[in-house]
Amino acid sequence: MGALGLTVAGCFVVATPRPQDPVTAAPNNVKVLLENDRVRVLDFSAKAGEKIPMHSHPAPYLSYLISGSGKTKFTSADGKVTESDAKAGQALWHEAETHSSESTSGVHALIVELKK
Repeated sequence: MGALGLTVAGCFVVATPRPQDPVTAAPNNVKVLLENDRVRVLDFSAKAGEKIPMHSHPAPYLSYLISGSGKTKFTSADGKVTESDAKAGQALWHEAETHSSESTSGVHALIVELKK
């Protein structure tokens, strides 16, 4: 009966979609500039109002805003919404996270993801 119960329970498990890598989630917005066993450097750009789908940064990372300024709305995997003000020349530290985003202005940034 135990094996039958596990089999039946397994039939009801619904796979939840896992957030994607930013390059896969937004290939028109994110390009890999450098990748090795320690870091991955991404070139990110988006137009004002463009929505970037849910994606994950599995380890801490930093972002450097090359151009653009204004508010960016981030929505985490649990639905929590936060806003951040940023301006060109600003560098920010981020812990590992999963989010989607939308900026009020055009943005061009470098993202340096640390490897675990």
